[in-house]
Amino acid sequence: MKMQFPNPDSSVLTGKQLYIFDMDGTIYLGNQVFPFAIRFIQHLRSSGKRVLFFTNNASHSPAFYLQKLTRLGFEPTADEIMTSGDVTIEFLKRHRPGKRVYLVGTEDLTDSFRENGIPLLNGEEPSADIVITSFDTSLTYKKLENACRLIRGGAEYLSTHPDFNCPTETGFIPDSGAIAAFVTASTGKTPTYFGKPYRETLDMICEATGIEQDRMCIFGDRLYTDIAIGKRHGVTAVLVLSGETTPADVEAAAPADRPDFVFDSLDDVDRVMF
Repeated sequence: MKMQFPNPDSSVLTGKQLYIFDMDGTIYLGNQVFPFAIRFIQHLRSSGKRVLFFTNNASHSPAFYLQKLTRLGFEPTADEIMTSGDVTIEFLKRHRPGKRVYLVGTEDLTDSFRENGIPLLNGEEPSADIVITSFDTSLTYKKLENACRLIRGGAEYLSTHPDFNCPTETGFIPDSGAIAAFVTASTGKTPTYFGKPYRETLDMICEATGIEQDRMCIFGDRLYTDIAIGKRHGVTAVLVLSGETTPADVEAAAPADRPDFVFDSLDDVDRVMF
């Protein structure tokens, strides 16, 4: 059922310079691409607009997403891709240099941390400076046990992103926020999160692109990450109902937390703008 939402005039969208796209649930589901998303992004590029693909899903490296987006037909360049893992790594390099980190993450994310010179522990050590949890599809009970023990021992607790579920072709699977909830339930410690909707992410996007936030527009399928980063930091926020969020979720949200625009999918955005 289509949601009836009073969207503002589309000129608000056409006047932007940078269009930021969430990935999972917005331009594809798993390996199922939304063809209209490819078409819309082609129209943006043809109109001289800039595009950035930003995902909170830190289970894969930017190189993986470059290959995936290329395979799916989006024709990205390496500087158009950013993840919450990149934001977390940048934070560690700038604000926690040399700190010993125990990472609960995939092999891809682990490799990215190592390539950036982050000192990583194996979890058997008696202490750590920092514990970081992420979306780990190779998660084991031992990893969780190690993380909780090190946090109880005084380690600072960080998480790459707060998403509870990751949308796939077959439904939702537990994401980083769900793993963090386990650790919090055991230790009583809530992590400092990165990725969307946090300020560090927007600062990194501004720095990388040279574009101010009022000249940006973000498209996503989650209220508490994609839309929240826009509403908190002055970026026009467009919700698409092709992923996690339902019309009922929008209705239930506080007025200040609702998106600036709501569309069923990027197909409808394309039709409005072009």
